[in-house]
Amino acid sequence: MNYRKLGKTNFEISEIALGTWQVGGKWGSPFNDKTADELLNTAIDKGINFIDTADVYENGLSEKAVGRLLRSRSERIYVATKCGRHINPHVNEGYQPKVLQKYVEDSLQRLGLETLDLIQLHCPPTEVFYRPEIFELFDKLKQEGKIQNLGVSVEKVEEGLKAMEFENVTSIQIIFNLFRQRPSELLFEQAKKKDVGIIARVPLASGLLTGKFSEKSIFDSKDHRFFNREGTAFDKGETFSGINYELGLIAVNELKKLFPEVQNLAPIALQWILNFKEVSCIIPGASTESHVVSNLSTLDLPALTPEKIAAMNEIYNHYIKKEVHNLW
Repeated sequence: MNYRKLGKTNFEISEIALGTWQVGGKWGSPFNDKTADELLNTAIDKGINFIDTADVYENGLSEKAVGRLLRSRSERIYVATKCGRHINPHVNEGYQPKVLQKYVEDSLQRLGLETLDLIQLHCPPTEVFYRPEIFELFDKLKQEGKIQNLGVSVEKVEEGLKAMEFENVTSIQIIFNLFRQRPSELLFEQAKKKDVGIIARVPLASGLLTGKFSEKSIFDSKDHRFFNREGTAFDKGETFSGINYELGLIAVNELKKLFPEVQNLAPIALQWILNFKEVSCIIPGASTESHVVSNLSTLDLPALTPEKIAAMNEIYNHYIKKEVHNLW
């Protein structure tokens, strides 16, 4: 495993970490404690030391699973959770300091911790990033010892840029992958200047970049890849990175031609992300132990050549860029 610094937190975290939306989220399969415990322990056994969760993942069961892991292991494991998505309706007016403080305290209880390594605002409405009182709350929580660091999870580059104007923001979590390249421009530049860590989420475009899907693939009705393609439940960009599914398959088929010997494109897609030194870590999800192992196999691959990287980027430029680049 290789480790990178998470901005001004100074945490040295595994460059491939673990996202736990699948451990307790809308991916078409019911939450299972046994499977969750197995894959979390496999991740730690393999050198992962950073886990990203959220209070809304299966209504707290994901945090509880991470809490069980922390109690059963002796290694230093950094935990990032999120707050705010429980607000319903999820609007700017619902974001109030007392509400967010209660969410933080609830997460501490579920995780069995006295202090959170990293608490992140969970993709709040854009207006929230223009409200200093929201960010001041987390200075208070830090003084009280309930959190160590504040980060934000964002949908849009604009939101990340605005968040970094607040000195206490230490990390930006944003969708970044081969099919969502805009963050690598101004956002990465500013994050480097301000020593803000970048956490790359949805690195496989909801599995699209594994190369395992086709026109005949069927997704469960409870899977967001079935019900959220047009953004009916939450931001459209969270599902297949906002790309039209059929267009995404065409682009993936071009990617397969670049790597004809490869059965699973996921490690190569992760490797592409790791070429950006501004990225502190990637948080691919996993619903089985084999997914964890697959994600980590990227570390054993030979380096991508400049020619391969250029060809991968050309697929984005030709098929994807005009559809999504300016939307997020």
